[in-house]
Amino acid sequence: MVVAAGDGRRFGSDKSVADLGGRPVVAHSVATASGVSGGVVVVVAPGRIDEVRPLLVGVDGAVEVVEGAEIVLVHDGARPLASTRLYERVIDAVRDGADAVVPCTPVHDSLRSPVGGSIDRDNVLVVQTPQGFRASVLRAAHAGSAEATDDATLVEADGGRVVVVDGETDNLKITSPVDLDVARQLVDARTEADVGEGRIGGGPIRIGQGFDIHPFVDDPDRPLVLGGVVFEGRGLGGHSDADPVAHACTDALLGAAGLGDIGLHFPDSDPRLAGADSLVLLAEAVAIVRRAGWEISNVDCTVVLEEPRLAPRRSQMQDGLEAVIGAPVSVKGKRAEGLGALGRQEGVACLAVALLTRT
Repeated sequence: MVVAAGDGRRFGSDKSVADLGGRPVVAHSVATASGVSGGVVVVVAPGRIDEVRPLLVGVDGAVEVVEGAEIVLVHDGARPLASTRLYERVIDAVRDGADAVVPCTPVHDSLRSPVGGSIDRDNVLVVQTPQGFRASVLRAAHAGSAEATDDATLVEADGGRVVVVDGETDNLKITSPVDLDVARQLVDARTEADVGEGRIGGGPIRIGQGFDIHPFVDDPDRPLVLGGVVFEGRGLGGHSDADPVAHACTDALLGAAGLGDIGLHFPDSDPRLAGADSLVLLAEAVAIVRRAGWEISNVDCTVVLEEPRLAPRRSQMQDGLEAVIGAPVSVKGKRAEGLGALGRQEGVACLAVALLTRT
């Protein structure tokens, strides 16, 4: 079931019919859902059936009412980028015995209650769709007297067992016009990845290159972070923790998969990312690459700097990066031999190369 019955008040118009990569937002949602189910029910507002039906012409898979299904999926039509893997993750959890399944992502922002006091973000999650249900449990919950803001909460209020599975950072909900702009960029990136793979004959291997550079700053409270390891010495300037090694690895991985770059996914204009741990951002990039169907074979990094020496802590850097990336990582330190800004010890640069294979 894909729900597209909102009035689009916050968006400013009906977001389900907005163009995204050459077809309506709702068509993307239905196409993915139909690929992992026996049929899709699209729920629209009263009087809009004739308007929405033509938008789904040509969508792969049947779009119809399905009776007697053992598993029901409820998806928000304003989330057009949910992947097939996310659907399968939800379905598998229902098959494993859950009454209801909810995909969620962690909260990275600090939280406060409107009545005062902070909220521990480790105790909350961001809810996404598609949500999955045993059909009989969902019907029973709707037949009961409980009230809730979504179906999973309704099932839980009726005594059902709700299981949480990992959501996707790019499974964004289109609420405002800027959300649609981001979604279009993600769709373009996926298209470029498909085209790029076709240009090399559909081969199973992709290579990406990453580069990052940050200047030293005279801030005694600014740590020097390289590959997730804190070194003695002046820190580097940047919006996050300014770790050029983690940033170069992130760009290499995203570039190899044809999924844009660090600026697309983690813009330095986002105040929420101020001082962010770059290994956390790298971990999110790794998840994005894997959801796109790629496995990471290895990453090779060359760090260009005069001081400090990396050799004494190279193993620590490599171990930390490998734990995040899930593949072998090599780190090499090179001097600029006094040439240019790097030779004058004005900053640190890193080049990284990543090798991906298709899963």
